[in-house]
This record gives sequence, structure tokens and C-alpha cells, in this order.
Amino acid sequence: MKNRTIKVDYLARVEGEGGLYVKVKDNKVADVKLNIFEPPRFYEAFLRGRHFTEVPDITARICGICPVAYQTSSVRAMETACGATVDGQLRALRRLLYCGEYIESHVLHIYMLHAPDFLGCEDVLDIAKVHPDLVKKALRLKKIGNDIMVLLGGREIHPINVRVGGFYKVPTKNELQTLVEPLTWALDFALATVKFTATLNFPDFEQDYEYVSLRHPDEYPLFDGRFVSNKGIDCAIDEYPQYFEEQHVAHSTSLHSVVKARGAYHVGPLARYSLNFDKLPEVARKAAKKAGLKETCFNPFKSIIVRAVETVFACNEALRIISEYKMPERPFVDVTPQAAVGHGASEAPRGTLYHRYRIGADGLIQEARIVPPTSQNQKIIESDLAAYVGKHLKLSEEKLTWQCEQVVRNYDPCISCSCHFLKLHIDRQ
Repeated sequence: MKNRTIKVDYLARVEGEGGLYVKVKDNKVADVKLNIFEPPRFYEAFLRGRHFTEVPDITARICGICPVAYQTSSVRAMETACGATVDGQLRALRRLLYCGEYIESHVLHIYMLHAPDFLGCEDVLDIAKVHPDLVKKALRLKKIGNDIMVLLGGREIHPINVRVGGFYKVPTKNELQTLVEPLTWALDFALATVKFTATLNFPDFEQDYEYVSLRHPDEYPLFDGRFVSNKGIDCAIDEYPQYFEEQHVAHSTSLHSVVKARGAYHVGPLARYSLNFDKLPEVARKAAKKAGLKETCFNPFKSIIVRAVETVFACNEALRIISEYKMPERPFVDVTPQAAVGHGASEAPRGTLYHRYRIGADGLIQEARIVPPTSQNQKIIESDLAAYVGKHLKLSEEKLTWQCEQVVRNYDPCISCSCHFLKLHIDRQ
């Protein structure tokens, strides 16, 4: 048919609600809209007037899956504004907490949200009927990530132990040692997960993305470093507004982020991996190569393998941090407010998360700006859909609809974070 309309009222296996509209006319994709229709959440507005020390507890509520990312970006922005430095074991503990989030978030997406697409299943319950042991192990691995968050953050959802300057309480060496045995098992199963994901069938679909992520000179980036891209961007975190901008679109309550004068860009596991492959530990690099990945990957469907590789990294990094841990004398460094602007960024499992705050000498927030990963990826998701539909117009209505949903799920979008997700509607005229 030269003209078609495909509609999915609510996309399953993503976080949040939204819709997708694709119009095909005369066998060409005429229009693609990712309709984010959840109401605005106003976090940036009601942060104004709050004390800067309240920010990590407030921003953690933006996402139940990636609260650590929001806390980390916010505290780094506050510390930068106030001229405070958090390093040594306190910084290492932040990375350990972040590793817990990577493990629980990536495993959730790999096995519960994304794998059903590749296995022809409606959901993980269908997978469990055929591979019960695999699902049990996946849940065990996810729980280990949650356990790290409980020990360091106080609880697994919306942690309460993170503060500007560090933590309210830090663990003892013995407390961290309780994680070693579970993490040793977790590393083995993470490696098995890389092997499992590599056996899946992937469409031949490579795109010319501009990848953007943080890059740190000494480590695989979780926070700190510089923004880099494979097309020439190399800037400090506080230079972010000079290179990127948000645009209003009529069909979405979320903003679209673009590279100024250039357009859509891609953040997330594929971007981090492709821009920082050399910073992965050897065990992760070897696993990636055995899985058939090159040092860069431009097929969004293979993001499931890259997430598995990053899970290997997170387990290995957690074990390294624990082995080198020495309990700091104080759980935090003092941070004195001053009138300033602070910028912070970290690599949430779904991609780069940028925060900017203006605070007064009284410590009250005057202005806040938060740019989540999904709002940065919205435009590139629309681009992927246009390209994919254009190449697969001969597919049946049912199969094309299913694969369009999968194109979106490749990004593990957190619509609620961006301000929300999804319907698919392809209109062929």
C-alpha cells in the first residue's frame, strides 16, 4: 500500500506514557512525531526558592529507576558552584553507588523490557515460561544492584543518604565486604548476559549518529570529565549551553535537544561505549569483542549487547572500589553557599544528564535547568523511525508496528523523566 496508518495507543515496556505518529504517503515517510503527552512535572520551577542542600532529595524523585543519576548531577552542580571538591574515597563511593544503579537499571531493561522483542514474547512472563532459570538469575543480578544502592544510599528507590559534599553516613570496610561474594557471582552472570545478547538476531540498521557523552582521562565516565562527540565537540561541562539547545515542539510536552546549527544527536550506552571503549576494563573489552562488537557500534538494536557490556563494567568496577576502600574520616566535606552558577553532568544508564543551577549567597536556588537523556534522544528516535519505516514498507502491518515499537525501546526511554511516553500511529495516505 502506498499510504498507511499504524497506531499503537500505549507502547508497552517503557517508563511513562506517550504516542507515536508516522505518516506514509506515496511509499515515503511524510511525517514522524513522538508525542509526549504526559503533563509537565515542574521540577525546575518548584526547585526555585529551596535551599541548595535539599536538591539531591528532591531531584531523586524525578526517576525511580535512575535516582542516583539525578542526585549525582545535582550535587556536582552545587559543589562546582560553591567551589567544593569531593575526591578520594568519597568520590569512589559515589562511583560505587552509581555502579549499583547501572546494574539494576541495565538488567531491568535487558531482560524485562528489551529481550521480549528479540524472543517474540509479549513480556518477561512469557520468557519465564521457556527460560525460568534465566529470569531467576536476571532478578538475582538486579537485586545485587539494588543491594548496593541500599547499603550506600539508604534505600533502593529515591536514596536518602546522598548529600551535597558526600554522604550522611559511609559504610565500614566490613559492610562493603558483604557485597564481594554476590558481586563475584554477578560479574560471571553479566559476562553470560553478554554472550546471551550476542546470540539474538539484529536487523541490519546502522545510522550515522553524532554520539555525545562525557569522557574522562582516567576512567569510564560516570560523572566528571568533558563533553565529547564523534563529530568534533570537546567542551567543559559548564560550556554545555554553548553547544546544545532545547527546542519546543507542538506535539510534545518534552523539549527536543539539538546540537546548535547541526541537529539531532545520540546519548546513552552506544554513545558512551563508542566514545570511551579504551576506558573499559579489559574484562569488558574482551567480552565485547567476543560478542562481535567493534570499538564503535552504530546499530541501535545492538544497544542490548552494549548494556550487557556496561553491566560487566559496573560489576568489575564495584569489586575494584571495594577492594581499595579505606573508610574516610568524615562522610562529607563542608560546602559553603555562595552566589554562583554551577553545572553538573553524569552518565545515567540511559545517557547524559545535565543540570545547571543559579544559587544566591543565602544558599537558595534562583534558577534550575535539568536536561534528561530521553529529551536529548527524542529527535534521534524520530529520525530512526523515519529511516526504519522507509526501508521496511513491505513488512506486514503487525510486524512493522512491532518493530517500530522496538526501535523506540532500543533507547530504554524514560518518558516520565523527560516529562513522559508511548503511542504508535502510522498514517498512510
